[in-house]
Amino acid sequence: MKFTDLGLPESLILALKKSDYDEPTPVQQSTIPLIQEGKDVMATSQTGTGKTAGFVLPMLEILMSNDSKQRKIRGLIITPTRELAAQVHASIEKYGRYTELKSTVVFGGVNINPQKKTLRQGVDVLVASPGRLLDLHGQQAVDLRHVEYFVLDEADRMLDMGFIHDIRRVCALLPKKRQTLMFSATFSPEIRALAKAMLFKPVEVDMAPRNSTIDLVKQVVHPVDKKKKADLLAYLIGSQRWEQVIVFTRTKHGANKLAKQLDKAGINAAAIHGNKSQGARTKALHQFKDGKLTALVATDIAARGIDIRSLGHVVNYDLPNVPEDYVHRIGRTGRAGSTGDAVSLVCADEIKQLRDIERLIRRDLARVEVEGFEPEHQLPATKTRQTRQPSKGSESQGRNRQRSGGRAHDENKSKNRVGNTQGTNRRRRRRGARKAAVSA
Repeated sequence: MKFTDLGLPESLILALKKSDYDEPTPVQQSTIPLIQEGKDVMATSQTGTGKTAGFVLPMLEILMSNDSKQRKIRGLIITPTRELAAQVHASIEKYGRYTELKSTVVFGGVNINPQKKTLRQGVDVLVASPGRLLDLHGQQAVDLRHVEYFVLDEADRMLDMGFIHDIRRVCALLPKKRQTLMFSATFSPEIRALAKAMLFKPVEVDMAPRNSTIDLVKQVVHPVDKKKKADLLAYLIGSQRWEQVIVFTRTKHGANKLAKQLDKAGINAAAIHGNKSQGARTKALHQFKDGKLTALVATDIAARGIDIRSLGHVVNYDLPNVPEDYVHRIGRTGRAGSTGDAVSLVCADEIKQLRDIERLIRRDLARVEVEGFEPEHQLPATKTRQTRQPSKGSESQGRNRQRSGGRAHDENKSKNRVGNTQGTNRRRRRRGARKAAVSA
């Protein structure tokens, strides 16, 4: 299938050609026609499969067909992070470059006055983080009464306990008659139920097993003691000649500390997290994309806001406490059909997080010890159910296990019968003794 087969207008097709995009991805093939029909959609697809274009392209088409030239906000996209907001807005500008639609992006951490000025001039599409959007509305700088098209990007994070109250406040400001879309790589059952309550007869699109990881990403665990993690990371970057790597830490302090350790080891590194100013975060991202930094050390704030098409490596220096974040972290590599490596440096203290991740993605991660960094404290064995297809030999092995298991089950039943008989006889003897005592 080609993008031309989806009935998109020529201005969008031309922009896609300029970006070297000719064929839609599976998620785009599935969602774009539904959105063109005006349906509410709840889409799940693995990270890096083109979800952004899946909702941006039909949104632009719909708004172009109803262009009133009055520059009211008719398209609203909410994202959980500043970086993701900027990334989505960049996609809107890229795909809408040959249209007359105006768009802008607003988020916290920067001066609000330039954003208010841009909004006064009028825009058709607004990309926003929820906190800054509500601030602007409180200052009467944004009018959401004309929104026709509402998108929650990374909806699972937007609807979790940290964002749900803001999202409900935003929804209360929108017209009841609107088209609502939710896109994400992961949806928990609880979030699915909540999302359905916010959409009107939504069509669900599941392009991959829920909470699964993309097959193009090779995943491996390196068991290592906590005190040797930084040295092992520096060794891997140097010995394997990694040119670009995103490293995820659990805390802001840990990100700062690790960036300094890598710098001392001769590896250009910078940290980005919530305590960094927006200017510092933007600068670090640009340096990383331009190849001036080898390692970008980040907390999960960056897991959903970095889109580098050829990024080859992602490292989990600390495993996340929320297993779904693992899916989003490693989704920074293996994008747009390219391959990638996801490496997790895991110490014995993190076995619970590892088991939670393996349970979520329904597979065991290969463990490979690196020579010279073998841990003193070994990782306990995992107990995850395997979902891989069995090999030819394993089918007979499975049948043998079933037969042996059946035999063991029969033996246990036999033992139970013997035990039950013996117990019955003992109870009869006790009853007889009591009757004898009474009669005596």
